[in-house]
Amino acid sequence: MKRLTYTILAIVALIATSCRNEDIIFIPEEVEVARPEFTSVQGFYVLNEGNRGNNKATLDFYDYTTGVYTRNCYAKANPDVPKEMGDVGNDLGIYGTRLYAVINCSNKIEVMDKNTLKRLGQIEIPNCRFIKFHKGYAYVTSYAGPVILDPNYEQLGYVAKVDTATLEVVDKCLVGFQPDELEIVEDKIYVANSGGYRFPNYENTISVIDIATFKEVERIPIAINLLSVKSDRHGVLWIISRGNYYDIPSNIYAYDTRKHRIVKKMDIPASACWMDGDSLYVVSTQWSYVTMSNEVSYAIINTETQQIVTRNFITDGTDKLIQIPYGIAVNPITKDIFVTDAKDYISPGRLYCFGKDGVLKWDVRTGDIPGHFVFLGDTKTE
Repeated sequence: MKRLTYTILAIVALIATSCRNEDIIFIPEEVEVARPEFTSVQGFYVLNEGNRGNNKATLDFYDYTTGVYTRNCYAKANPDVPKEMGDVGNDLGIYGTRLYAVINCSNKIEVMDKNTLKRLGQIEIPNCRFIKFHKGYAYVTSYAGPVILDPNYEQLGYVAKVDTATLEVVDKCLVGFQPDELEIVEDKIYVANSGGYRFPNYENTISVIDIATFKEVERIPIAINLLSVKSDRHGVLWIISRGNYYDIPSNIYAYDTRKHRIVKKMDIPASACWMDGDSLYVVSTQWSYVTMSNEVSYAIINTETQQIVTRNFITDGTDKLIQIPYGIAVNPITKDIFVTDAKDYISPGRLYCFGKDGVLKWDVRTGDIPGHFVFLGDTKTE
């Protein structure tokens, strides 16, 4: 059913952008991949990171109402923006009527209309990483310093508080070294400090920020090189540690914010995860400098029982098609599972759609290093 169609709009966008100081122009493309579906979820965006230094972050969109996947739709909506999205897309979020794309090495957050993708503004934050929203504000992690590997790196990271009405940074709170994902639970912000630039002297803590005072009130030791933190409906944080790529493997830890302690170590690797109800979907591409190879795995954790439900949610053997599983998302209504493949981190990636039974439904080419999702529409299931 796949049918590639270059639209007239794509040609117009190409002509309109052909004078961008010889920058590479990515042509918008539309691909019909599935039958239309009509639920409260209209579609989803995919942020493609692009390799660092190549200015190749792009934004794709899948429209459930048409079954069409559109590549590089930001460029089509904003033909006059120099250098398009920028260098390394790192996170994506919707708040109110706006879509926010965190562009790491371009030191900015692109703010767009969530439906038209027309650019509304830009927030400048150095080495920005992840974004979350709470009561009119966006909270953004920042490495703060330059991209340098140094075991004695001295620049602490911070969380920026952004007024979503004015798009101005109104406050900053220092945390640990190289803070990555953050989560908000009961008026506290939990920040995963990685210390990634300080290899082999990684960080091992979660910073806790009181939202009311916007001060760090605690640092909780978890494990080294933290990446991701997701909250469940039981007051538990699910935290990914990447390990050290040698003798300390990646792992997932469950930290109970009410009991103030780690309540479970899952003993499974993880590089990305997605929370859907009481299910944590996990993909892992665990690199080892000992074997000089990746170990790939897929799992689902029941966050209520804190037990592993399956160690491979892809049931038809098509996991063998995926070279580097990189990003994951789950449709909150249909429960379709989406897994991205970063391939060799240089070539265009691929997006795979699996039904809730783990059987492949469709797949499509994406931009380079597809890694981050956000659903458009009403995603509430209760």
